[in-house]
Amino acid sequence: MNFKISIPVLCMLVWATACGSKEQPQDNTNKKYVISDTMMNMIQLDSVRTSTVVDQLTLTGSVSFNENNVVNIFPRSSGQIVSTTVSLGDFVHRGQVLAVIKSADVAGSYSDLNSANADISISKREMESAENLYKNGISSEREYVEAKQNYQKTLAQANRIKAQISINGGSGATQSGNYTLTSPIDGYVVAKNATTGAFIRSDDAKNIFTVSNLSNVWVNANVYESDIPKVKQGYSVKIIPMSYPDKVFEGKIEKVGDVLDPENKSMAVRISLANKDLLLKPEMFVKVIVENTEGSTATCIPTSSLISVDSKNYVVVFNAKDDLQIVEVHVIKKADDLTFIQAEDLKLGQKVVTKYQSLLFEELQKY
Repeated sequence: MNFKISIPVLCMLVWATACGSKEQPQDNTNKKYVISDTMMNMIQLDSVRTSTVVDQLTLTGSVSFNENNVVNIFPRSSGQIVSTTVSLGDFVHRGQVLAVIKSADVAGSYSDLNSANADISISKREMESAENLYKNGISSEREYVEAKQNYQKTLAQANRIKAQISINGGSGATQSGNYTLTSPIDGYVVAKNATTGAFIRSDDAKNIFTVSNLSNVWVNANVYESDIPKVKQGYSVKIIPMSYPDKVFEGKIEKVGDVLDPENKSMAVRISLANKDLLLKPEMFVKVIVENTEGSTATCIPTSSLISVDSKNYVVVFNAKDDLQIVEVHVIKKADDLTFIQAEDLKLGQKVVTKYQSLLFEELQKY
C-alpha cells in the first residue's frame, strides 16, 4: 500500500522529532549549595552573642600641655640676655643651661658682698683685740661684748647678701654679674621668648622659656548642653588626631567641668592621655569619641558580617558545609566592630560568616 505524504506534513514531523529529542533544562529546586574545601579555608566565622550596648558621642577637642608637667621659666633679675643655648623644640635635661643673662643687680650684690667681707675682717680683728684687752684687764667686758656683737652683725650682713645673690642669680651667678637660667625638669622647650641682646625685666609677666614633659598631655573638649548626661568622669574615650587619622589613642575622662561657657553653652571635659611616640603636639585638633558602657545588653554580631542590599541588611548563617542560609537582620545600633540587632533575628551561638560572605550571598541566591 502506497502512502503519499505531502511536503508540509513531512516538515512538521521533522520539527516535532527534533523538539522531542531536545534536552530538558536542569531543575535546581531540590539541590543545595555545598561550600568547597577551598572556600571553607578562606572564610571566617564568628558567633552571635550579647554585649553591653555602647553609646558613643563624638566631640571635637584640642591637645594642650599637662599643666602638672609644665614649667614656665622667668628671669631672676633684670638685665641683658648674653646668649641662649637652646632652640624651640629641643629636649633638655634637668639643670641644663638655657640662657646666660648679665645683670647689674647681681653685679651690685657681689660688690656689696665684697664690702661686707671687708667689714667682717675688720670687725673680727677688733673683736679679737677687745678680747685680749679684756682678758688682760685693760678694757671692760662691755667693750669686748660690743666688739663681738659688731662682728656678728657683719657676718649677718654678708649672709643676707649671699642669700640675695642666690635668689637673684642662682648658683651659677658670677662676680661679673652674669647668671644662668636652667631647666628644672627633663622635657622639651615648647616656648621661647628670649633673643640674644634683648633686655628683660624681672617684673615682666612674660616668661622666657616654657619646658614641658610631653609624655603625658591633656585633651580638652566641649560638650553641648543636650549631651551633658552622656559624659561622666571615668568614661573611656578614643582620641583620633586629625594629623594621624589612622592612629587611635585611648584614655579616660579625668575631669568634667562644673559650669557652662556663657558664650557657646558648652561644658568642658579634660582627658589625660599618654602621648606614645610624642605624636600629639599642643594645639593639635583631635576627634574625641566618648564611650558610655552603662547601658543594657543586646544581641550583637560582628559588623564585618553584614551585607547591605537595597537598604536592607543580611548575614550568611553557617550551620554546615551544605547548610548555609541568608537571614535578614534589623540593625539597632553600630558601635565600632559590633552591630546590635533585634533579638528575634538570630539565635545566640549561631555562626555567621565574616569574610567572603558577599561571595557566598551571591552563590546562595542561585539556589
